[in-house]
Amino acid sequence: MKQRLIFILLTSFWFHSSAVFAQEAAIDTVDVREKYGLRVGIDLSKPIKMLIEEDYQGLEVKADYRLYENIYLAAEIGNEQNVISQPNVTASAKGSYVKLGGDYNFYHNWTGMQNLIYIGLRYGFASFSTELEEYSIYDRNPYFEPDIRAEGREFNNLTAGWLEVKLGTKVEVLNNLYLGVHVELKKKINETKPGNFDNLYIPGFNRTYDGSSLGVGYGYSISYLIPLYRQ
Repeated sequence: MKQRLIFILLTSFWFHSSAVFAQEAAIDTVDVREKYGLRVGIDLSKPIKMLIEEDYQGLEVKADYRLYENIYLAAEIGNEQNVISQPNVTASAKGSYVKLGGDYNFYHNWTGMQNLIYIGLRYGFASFSTELEEYSIYDRNPYFEPDIRAEGREFNNLTAGWLEVKLGTKVEVLNNLYLGVHVELKKKINETKPGNFDNLYIPGFNRTYDGSSLGVGYGYSISYLIPLYRQ
């Protein structure tokens, strides 16, 4: 009886020790090194805006590459077309743009997490055309009907450049799949203006305003990380 009891105790101890060892081994084999690679995605705000605004069309593809622990190279390439109406003029703009720069992630992740709260800097460049669709002659006398003239005059080979500061976040919702949101503050550096009026819209820069070189923007993104190596 005593020998049987000792055998049962030894067997229980062996099973318990084996389970603990297997659990520790499984923990030790989990790779907690962070993933480095290329993340590619699209700006979801463009197709959403296309559903809301009849005169707007746009698409933006974005990518970033993790260069160091908190530093990412980043780029956006897009195409936009939009119509802007003011009290005395209506014009459309269409063209492509590219934005190049980098992001710095200042969020300290827990082990195994790779979310971002980042600040970024971009240089943006756009090549586009503008069409003056119609305008009205200013008249101080409201007695007469507005003198609206259809123009249909197109100005090609226009360019613009700007600096852009971006603040945003990217959250991993599934393995390697990220959702993000960001805001942008832009400072126009140079632009080619059409004759007799200003650019009302610059692809990538967004709406422009008289007497100001500043612009703003925002966006939502979905992106996928292609892991290349761990470190």
